[in-house]
Amino acid sequence: MTGQLHNIRVGPAGWSYKDWNGIVYPALRDRDFKELDFIAGLFDTVEINSTFYRPANVHMGRAWVEKVRHNPDFKFTAKLWQRFTHDRQPFSRTEADRVREGMDPLMEADLLGALLIQFPWSFRNNEENRMWLSGLIESFKSYPLVAEMRHSSWDVPAVYAMLGTQNVGVAAIDQPVIGDSIPFKPVRSGPVGYVRMHGRNYGAWFAKKDSKQPAFARYDYMYSEEEIRIITQTVRTVSEGAGETYVIQNNHPRGQAIANAAQIRADLGQAVHDLPETLVKLYPQLEKIKG
Repeated sequence: MTGQLHNIRVGPAGWSYKDWNGIVYPALRDRDFKELDFIAGLFDTVEINSTFYRPANVHMGRAWVEKVRHNPDFKFTAKLWQRFTHDRQPFSRTEADRVREGMDPLMEADLLGALLIQFPWSFRNNEENRMWLSGLIESFKSYPLVAEMRHSSWDVPAVYAMLGTQNVGVAAIDQPVIGDSIPFKPVRSGPVGYVRMHGRNYGAWFAKKDSKQPAFARYDYMYSEEEIRIITQTVRTVSEGAGETYVIQNNHPRGQAIANAAQIRADLGQAVHDLPETLVKLYPQLEKIKG
């Protein structure tokens, strides 16, 4: 391990999962226990996933700010409402303002590291979609933006150059790859570097939609120590020349994201402390890195 890289923040995607009780969080909690406060004691970032399904209101934004004040190095990232990425019908200024209502408290507190524009694999690189992307960038240009593309048609130098001129970052995504998916590799265009880890559960990822498996099964994956070392190398490359880099683990079932995030921090030379004993018991490989 080399010295600590201060411009890299590592943390999970989301913090509210029932199956974390008794693993990440205490099985029995005090009335004052707050999940986000707890995560901000372990890591310096978390990706807000709930904003993908519905915009946060101003009260939620302000509450998030207060809950992480005890960590002066903490910053959020947040996913843009799917209305803008998966439902590509003309949107109104009112809808954009609903997004701003929840994001502005984070910006005003200097706690928003990135607003993630996550597109599905079906979003291909063509003139119509390039115009749609440009419209989103213009609408939300007051925020630090990162685009997550999944179809390989976007994996061309011209796209990275275009996004770079608009100070929009590109997410390097680790996911099961098949056909025209973008493979995991170091990419960076704007001032913000972003790495997202979805796991490598090929069987669940490509299961038929009518499958009886739960929705979270596709993220059920624990990265091995060797995979973590390789991912960390990619993180270092992405961070070169970036103002800040965010490394987000979305393999959340049974707290695997927390365990892998701690391993990445350790491999980057960052401090790992206060890991729950229940997590270490479930993943004994954490014994060697816990503070």
